[in-house]
Amino acid sequence: MAKTLVFGHKNPDTDTIASAIATSHLLRHLYNWDTEAVALGTPNEETKFALSYFKLEAPRVITSADTDDVVLVDHNEAAQSIDNLADVTVAAIYDHHKFNFSNSTPLYIVAKPWGSVATILYFEFKNNDVTIPANIAGLMASAVISDTLLLKSPTTTEADKVALSELSEIAGLEDYEKYGLDLLKAGTDLSSRTDKELIDGDAKSFDMAGHQFRIGQVNTVDIDDVLARQAGIEDAIKSEGYEDFLFVITDILNSNSKAIYLGDANDAIESAFNAKLAGNVIDLPGVVSRKKQVVPPLEQQF
Repeated sequence: MAKTLVFGHKNPDTDTIASAIATSHLLRHLYNWDTEAVALGTPNEETKFALSYFKLEAPRVITSADTDDVVLVDHNEAAQSIDNLADVTVAAIYDHHKFNFSNSTPLYIVAKPWGSVATILYFEFKNNDVTIPANIAGLMASAVISDTLLLKSPTTTEADKVALSELSEIAGLEDYEKYGLDLLKAGTDLSSRTDKELIDGDAKSFDMAGHQFRIGQVNTVDIDDVLARQAGIEDAIKSEGYEDFLFVITDILNSNSKAIYLGDANDAIESAFNAKLAGNVIDLPGVVSRKKQVVPPLEQQF
């Protein structure tokens, strides 16, 4: 019988990769499932840093599942998942996003409005008395750091703070703040990335009242450095043919963002964020979270 594949969303981030690996380990030890953590894309530089630091191999990359059963982590929308999701059975979901999922069979769902799926999984391990290996705990701590921007994001909850502290202790991270800053900075070296790689590196698609909306995000320590590449970024966006594309550029040190928007809904974008577009750029002070500060106002507007 084929393994049950465990995977997160396309264009995987650190929480996606860490959660797939952690969930696979949890299900093997808790329910004796024959699982394999896989990915729907290659790890980004931040995730590579974490995998290397904790001496873990990156999961193999797939685009469709060659098995009957799958487990979804860090997503539940078909547009963000494998190409043949409709042809397999979803056995379980671990997620912290809004739900847009329907299924014909019962399944196991653990969903909480916490900053990271890794936080949810930490408490699943703890509550079921399953030991977390030190290297997986370190990767899970990295996921919490990544998704909460070192506990500075508005998505951060008390559960995330507890999880990060205790996962760091298991992993032997004496100073998670220093490690966390190194981790986040590892993901901000954009000089070697093409414009297409920038917009696709952390991008998700959403259906907003019939609008096919694509939202990409990149972290940096200097927004102006990214905006200096605006012409090339806009050409890359146009080449992909999305109806609406919002590319959010986030300063992880100062917790602010600006975004490049291409589409035909300028008025709606300005209304959603109560700001003006100038040369296709909109200022988003205090915005760092796509999930909590970008997607909800857009969905409300559309």
